Amino acid sequence: MGKTAFIFPGQGAQYCGMGKDFFQAFPTARSVYAAAGEAAGLDVGELCFTENESLDVTEYTQIAMLATEVAILKVLEEKGLRADCAAGLSLGEYGALAAAGVMELDPLFRLIRCRGIFMQEAYPVGGAMAAVLGLDADSIRQVCAGTAGVVSIANDNCPGQIVITGEAPAVEAACETLKAAGAKRCVPLNVSGPFHSPLLAEAGKKLAAELEGVSVQAPRIPYICNVEADYVTDSARIKELLARQVSSTVRWRETMERMLADGVDTFVEIGPGRTLAGFLRKMSRDVKVLNVAKVEDLDAALA
Repeated sequence: MGKTAFIFPGQGAQYCGMGKDFFQAFPTARSVYAAAGEAAGLDVGELCFTENESLDVTEYTQIAMLATEVAILKVLEEKGLRADCAAGLSLGEYGALAAAGVMELDPLFRLIRCRGIFMQEAYPVGGAMAAVLGLDADSIRQVCAGTAGVVSIANDNCPGQIVITGEAPAVEAACETLKAAGAKRCVPLNVSGPFHSPLLAEAGKKLAAELEGVSVQAPRIPYICNVEADYVTDSARIKELLARQVSSTVRWRETMERMLADGVDTFVEIGPGRTLAGFLRKMSRDVKVLNVAKVEDLDAALA
């Protein structure tokens, strides 16, 4: 018998109005947005549902995205849908933590609020990211290592799509070398910092300090962490891995390969967009991939 995984997208999938129909339709969703707002000291509903410039600013994007993902998750759970395992890309890993019951919602939302602020502050100017299309990870890694300045792999998303990160001049120089080495395209990303770069090590240290006072339970379902692309079963390691994740490569391709090898044949992407579904389509045409971003998506997921 096959398995079902809940997967959660990361920053970049956000849009104004995300989650609003869940908020309007389900008291459970409203309670999640209220909890997120109380923990973050913000009106998270207003942040998500009304036109504003803050939604695309890292320190606000992360709490908005997580609140929406968890609101949808809690409605799915209330409807009886359960997963055998979970994973999330970058900030989406915190959605996976919610699915795995690793911590209560209040500390979860406080952590993601701090994470967004720390990442925004760690390297406020001079960073860049770019998506490299059509070149393998080893080739990209070699080019990054030979480029002056700080540049490295941020996300290994799927075959043929890898994101690099670092100092803007180094990212630009690496892109030119990568195109000469056979990359089909190098696409600059509209981001506010060099995420998942060693340049954000200080943000990881600050997050580690915040994590010290948080109570963490053993996962009730297995979840795969970004840093190691492996299941986390020891609750004592969760804090260390979350702190490292801020400045480490997101190993998403390997995460999905692990789930596929373990018999997962149904993936439910919870939250805005269909980014993760797109990655999966490049890896396997034999699995079912559902997206739950709107109330109208519920019936298909529950079926």
